[in-house]
Amino acid sequence: MGSLEKERTTIGWAAKDPTGFLSPYTYSLRNTGVEDVFIKVICCGICHTDIHQIKNDLGMSNYPMVPGHEVVGEVIEVGSDVTKFKAGDRVGVGVIVGCCRQCSPCKSNIEQYCSKKIWSYNDVYPDGKPTQGGFADAMVVDQKFVVKIPDGLAAEQAAPLLCAGLTVYSPLNHFGLKKSGLRGGILGLGGVGHIGVKIAKAMGHHVTVISSSDKKRDEALDHLGADAYLVSSNADAMQKAADSLDYVIDTVPAHHPLEPYLSLLKIDGKLILLGVISKPLQFVSPMVMLGRKTITGSFIGSMVETEEMLDFCKEKGLTSQIEVVKMDYVNTAMERLEKNDVRYRFVVDVAGSKLDQQ
Repeated sequence: MGSLEKERTTIGWAAKDPTGFLSPYTYSLRNTGVEDVFIKVICCGICHTDIHQIKNDLGMSNYPMVPGHEVVGEVIEVGSDVTKFKAGDRVGVGVIVGCCRQCSPCKSNIEQYCSKKIWSYNDVYPDGKPTQGGFADAMVVDQKFVVKIPDGLAAEQAAPLLCAGLTVYSPLNHFGLKKSGLRGGILGLGGVGHIGVKIAKAMGHHVTVISSSDKKRDEALDHLGADAYLVSSNADAMQKAADSLDYVIDTVPAHHPLEPYLSLLKIDGKLILLGVISKPLQFVSPMVMLGRKTITGSFIGSMVETEEMLDFCKEKGLTSQIEVVKMDYVNTAMERLEKNDVRYRFVVDVAGSKLDQQ
């Protein structure tokens, strides 16, 4: 699959324009540098952000674009200065593949907040070459942004944890919300939300799922293990739940009001925004002033937190609820994800797919 000297090519499935339609695309990978890990992709989760990117919803997309940032693969080759990994290891790659290493966030090991971070796709390396993601046969990634997948954690189960799982774990960790006995809310029961329920329960929290309808009540309570279910349009139920939660993790990736969920928080409670929303959100200031409440956000997590989160999920036996598909189904999967027609995360079986066939 190439050598340290010879430039190699790989096949991925790329969007060529803002229709977002994915099809086979051959491109070159850089040679394995001294700090690099050459990875053969096993599988890759599909994140809602992939849709935003391939369809240019944020106005920053460059084509051709190979998406995918929940990547699990096998190490094929490592550079001479790589110390953490060896050929044959199962590893993961998430949302970021580079940072400046000089700024305050980088020096504080929160490189996800580096202003010069390099995204795993739809970005460029310092040499000007585009980054491409995990809907592909292989990737070459700096060892700093590669993480070992714990033994006993299946590849397809680990993949969604690298973005969705980390996105929930990091704010709970950072804001001191890991201790047992807290009461938390999970707003939105999609890919991030369902893992959020499981992680919060494993931390010993009383977990309320908040949704716009009753449709997911049985799933939330019976299958995911939530303690309570709240329909946001039910004014009486929302009133009864007022001032009861230490935090609400808001995973909704579309415009929505904040005030109904601020009302659920205790004094000093936190509303933590995790959904990517391009339109401004609104609230009246007394909603936060009169309870000293906080509206905050969080973005994925650090590499240190990624390792912690994977170990935590392995220790607690946490699994994602996934639907595994082949690459030739990926366009249909994207359409279904847009309609929230998945329980709860698609994972593409990349290694088991014929990437050169439409």
